Amino acid sequence: MFLHKHPYQPFIQKDTKKLIVGTLPPPRFSVGALLEKDVDFCYGSYYNSLWLYIEKIHGLNLRYDNSQEAIDERKTFLIKHKIGVCDIVASAEREKIDASDLGMQNIQLRNIIAYLKKHPSIETLLFIGGNSKNGPEYFFRKHIKEHNIKLELIVNEVPRIHRFNLEDRIIKTVSLTSSSGSANRAIGSMSLYKQLKASNSKFNTFDFRVMQYQEYL
Repeated sequence: MFLHKHPYQPFIQKDTKKLIVGTLPPPRFSVGALLEKDVDFCYGSYYNSLWLYIEKIHGLNLRYDNSQEAIDERKTFLIKHKIGVCDIVASAEREKIDASDLGMQNIQLRNIIAYLKKHPSIETLLFIGGNSKNGPEYFFRKHIKEHNIKLELIVNEVPRIHRFNLEDRIIKTVSLTSSSGSANRAIGSMSLYKQLKASNSKFNTFDFRVMQYQEYL
């Protein structure tokens, strides 16, 4: 059994307003076996396109390699835009060494509520993935039950939006479509995507995520 530990501490500043919440980076990040175009930072996998979407939205020219410069570019962006990253899974065990959320067992979660209490400037949680099993929203729902907190539905369309009360403070959650390639099939089945694709044959799943993410990132 492989112990898959999160390799990065949460990246949160004193004025962070939005917090990106995912699960775990691929196992190779935990053992330091990065690929040539991986970046040794949150969402640094070359096969997870979150930073490609951000780059497109903001007109950036990011590096995709193992350099410190590539890490610093991403930290600078996050600090400037008051965005933090705090994945919800601290560790998990795997029989098969891959990046599948469904393959995680004996999962240990981070205390997201404690981080929110420590950082009162945070207003929004951005789940990179919906409420499917072992996704970030799925785990967050389990986590907040321990604190007697309930999510209130605000928008019931993708990206679904909820809110909750934490010590007389309203925090919004937004469940964005996953940035990994495994979500492409789900996007292809969405009626909105089908409509946009029908009106523009060149429209693809990358464009769909950019369209969705740009309001929040």
